[in-house]
Amino acid sequence: MMMQQQLSETPNQKNSLFNAMNRFIGAVNNMDQTVMLPSMLRDVPLDEDREMASLKSDVDDGDMYSYYQLLKSIRRDIEWGVRCAAEQEEMRKESMKFTRMNSSASSSSSSSSSSSASSLSEEEDDDEEEEEEDLEKQFQYHLVGLHGVLSKLTQQANCLTKRYKQEIGIGGWGQ
Repeated sequence: MMMQQQLSETPNQKNSLFNAMNRFIGAVNNMDQTVMLPSMLRDVPLDEDREMASLKSDVDDGDMYSYYQLLKSIRRDIEWGVRCAAEQEEMRKESMKFTRMNSSASSSSSSSSSSSASSLSEEEDDDEEEEEEDLEKQFQYHLVGLHGVLSKLTQQANCLTKRYKQEIGIGGWGQ
């Protein structure tokens, strides 16, 4: 009985980020299990499917195979982390070297009065309070955006699966 409660989605949980990610991963897994020959998706235009065409972005070349690869790549990033983490770490190390060089140069030439230092600390306190409020707004903004993107990607994976079934002649199976 406890297991069933965990599996059922309450109306409040429907909008959770965790459930949105699970729906997307499930849709991509279903797509991956259905598409036995991904090469069949090459050169199949999206324009024939109104649902897929409406989800098309400016970057894509517009065939089903590119969407298939994109969706699998995003699923992998969600499950295993961003694939360019090593590049980001290298960039962080480079920026730390640059920051250390700048801070050592600026510390040798910096001088300020105590009155300007106290006014700066008051401004910093105000900035920290505004930043804390701003962080919550930023989080909510990005959470809503991420949920919307995951919903669109889930719809995209489901449409691609349906379209693949139509292409190989099993349009009504498993629906």
